Formats: sequence, structure tokens, C-alpha cells
Amino acid sequence: MTTPSSPPNESRDRALRAAGIDPNRVPEHVAVIMDGNGRWAKRRGEERVFGHAHGVESVRATVEAALESGVRYLTLYAFSTENWNRPKDEVDALMDLLVKTLVQEAMELGSKGVRLRAIGDVASLPEACQAELERVKTGPEGEVHLDLVLALSYSAKWEMVEAIRSMMADGLAPEEILPSTIDKYLQTADLPDPELMIRTSGEHRISNFMLWQLAYAEFHFTSVLWPDFRKEHFFDAIRDFQHRERRFGALPQGKQS
Repeated sequence: MTTPSSPPNESRDRALRAAGIDPNRVPEHVAVIMDGNGRWAKRRGEERVFGHAHGVESVRATVEAALESGVRYLTLYAFSTENWNRPKDEVDALMDLLVKTLVQEAMELGSKGVRLRAIGDVASLPEACQAELERVKTGPEGEVHLDLVLALSYSAKWEMVEAIRSMMADGLAPEEILPSTIDKYLQTADLPDPELMIRTSGEHRISNFMLWQLAYAEFHFTSVLWPDFRKEHFFDAIRDFQHRERRFGALPQGKQS
């Protein structure tokens, strides 16, 4: 449900209205497919990892935009299970970049009230990545303003298979399995479903990302490559979302929007 995600903040609300955004209709959960790093680097005659490195600034800008707009949950599709099939040098560089970024950003994120979380097959990540994720998952000492969820070694089909296996292991009878049951077995069990999904780089697909959770989300596609994505692009997506007339048909049992 789209509601104000934090206590009233008059200065923030004024700034949002000035930007053409209704502070009372900001999506609670925004999911982002960060696409276009490789093409961005190729256009500059560089290796793909050059684009990934510059994409870190886009992550910072997106987190800032989420905080400023009052979004409560932000999920970033950072590394899919299919990405393991990329050249080893690129994967190794990505993992090294992930660790360094977590180390550098964790303290600053915490000071802003950001709690870092991860979904996906985290056990398949290098030990250094797992250690950093474990270290930062406690979150900030004070109030949490934003849950930043990294989808790492994640795919929706993998998630569904794991959920089915867990339900079978728990001995659930077929008649016990409802949409609300499946919700509880997904990686996102304690998160509201995304209301808005943003994909960069001009591609119009969701690439095995949150297939169940995005059932009623609004999709915003932009031609901007991820390393060029900034706050204004995030605000554009929210404005687009707010101009939609959301229609749900018959809502399934379980999570309501």
C-alpha cells in the first residue's frame, strides 16, 4: 500500500511538491534492475568492469533519492544467478568491487539510517563477500529510514524452487498452499511487494527478477544506462508512477496492495 513511509517531514514534503511529487503517494517499495554497465563502458573503449565501477555512484544517487522521497524499501538487482556464467575475470572483479563498496559505504549508510540486507543464494558468494554482508547486516544504531536490499546471486526461478523445496520439507499438504503461504517462503517474506520497478538501459523485460512479487507492480523503463542514472531519473520514475491509474483486478489472497 502506498503510504507515507516515515513521520511527517514538512521540509521534505515541500521539496517533493516543488518537484511535482505527491509526498502521500510515494511507493513504499521500489525495485531496480541496474542495467547498461557493459554498454556504457564499451562506448568508452573500456572493459565491462569499468562500467560497474562507475555504477557505484549511481547506487549512491539512488539511495539518496529514495531517502529524500520517503521510499521505505529499495531493492537493487546487483548480481543474478545467470551472471555466474560471465567470464571469470569479470565475475572476480565484480565480487572484489562488491566487497570494497560494502566496506566503504557501510558506515556512511548507517549514519543516514540505511539498513543493508541481502536476498539470494548468499552462500554461493565468496567468503569475503559473505563476511562483509554479515558484518553490516545489524544496521544503524538509531531509527531505520530505508532498507536497502541487495539481490545477490538471485533469480526468481531459483527463489521459487527453494520455496517449493522448503514447503515440501515442512510437509505441507497441497490444500494448505495458498498465495499467502508462498509469500512466507520467499526470500522477501518480511518485505512488502514492490509497487514500482525501474529498469535502466532501454530494455523492456524483467530478466528473472522477483516474478512473484512484481505481479501488481508498475514498470518504468528508461533508456538511461545505469552509470548515468541519477536522482532526477529516480524522481522521474516516481512521477510516472503517480500518474498511473493502478488497477489490480481480483487481488490474490496474501499480500494486499
